[in-house]
Amino acid sequence: MTQVKAKVTLVGAGPGDPDLITLKGMKAIASADVILYDALVNECLLAEAPAHCTKIYVGKRAERLSTSQDYINQLMVEYALTHGHVVRLKGGDPFVFGRGGEELDFVRTFGIETAVVPGISSSVGLTALQEIPLTYRGIAESFWVITGSTSDGRISEDLFAAVKTNATVVVLMGFAKLKQIVKLYQDAGKGELPIALIQNGSLENEKVVLGRIDSIIEAVEENKIGVPAIIVLGEVVAKHQQFEQVKKELLSSVAS
Repeated sequence: MTQVKAKVTLVGAGPGDPDLITLKGMKAIASADVILYDALVNECLLAEAPAHCTKIYVGKRAERLSTSQDYINQLMVEYALTHGHVVRLKGGDPFVFGRGGEELDFVRTFGIETAVVPGISSSVGLTALQEIPLTYRGIAESFWVITGSTSDGRISEDLFAAVKTNATVVVLMGFAKLKQIVKLYQDAGKGELPIALIQNGSLENEKVVLGRIDSIIEAVEENKIGVPAIIVLGEVVAKHQQFEQVKKELLSSVAS
């Protein structure tokens, strides 16, 4: 029996549109013996795997039953030792709230070779597709990417620091905390700050809502926005091509 060469490669599949995965990511898929793929991965990418490849769904979704991280860690190791090359296919980028670092730490304890193929994070990919610049001379000198809540379910403490700056803030996995985030910005006197929510970004069923802090909750409810969605806060949101129309509608509603 031929001994397999154990290897685990973390591959970022990008924000959803299969065309946004890197060429190197596609090559990794094409060489996989096993693929462990997440919920936000476009499943059409699996067709690029070789015929013998075993494909296993290990999706994790907010507020739903999901595969535990410990179980995923065990699967990576077991399949690498028995099958060879395991591709851990993750939405976005493996190192941007993807727990990629934790997975590498676990796999390396078994002496297994590891590699990482970066992916386009939704934080930069979906904003770019909407033509919202995260930085803009004279408006925003930096951008923050923050998780919506911590492991214990609380709103991230980093948001309390970010709200005091002029930086663009992108909140991932934060839809459930939207009302708390809105209140945080209102309490900081930023009720007029532009904000956008992008649901199912880069896909055919994408939905985008633009507005200001004080009006966004109503707009989200009216447009039936839900998960998965990212939140973008900052003056740069006003650079979106349709934001002026939103501004006119808001002014019209106030006048009436």
